[in-house]
Amino acid sequence: MDDKTRTELEAAVYRRLVEHLRSRTDVQNIDLMNLAGFCRNCLSNWMKDAADAKGLPMSKDESREIVYGMPFDEWRKKYQKEASSEQKTAFEKSRPQH
Repeated sequence: MDDKTRTELEAAVYRRLVEHLRSRTDVQNIDLMNLAGFCRNCLSNWMKDAADAKGLPMSKDESREIVYGMPFDEWRKKYQKEASSEQKTAFEKSRPQH
């Protein structure tokens, strides 16, 4: 497989992942962090890191809107719930180092 095709496939997979996460608003970021070690915010940070590495201007708010499909504050108001004590405890035990 050539690099261009691989990059196109990787981009398609990323878009599918983001669409899946957008449709699963019932899954909280803390749940993703506890189970997988990354969340929507991580994806948006990685997007900003990639833009920075290419010298492209992108704010944290812009990268989050790309991942969330709407301004982050709007997503939080619509979908984010207060984390339970169990979720917080699990997060503290498995807190990623990135």
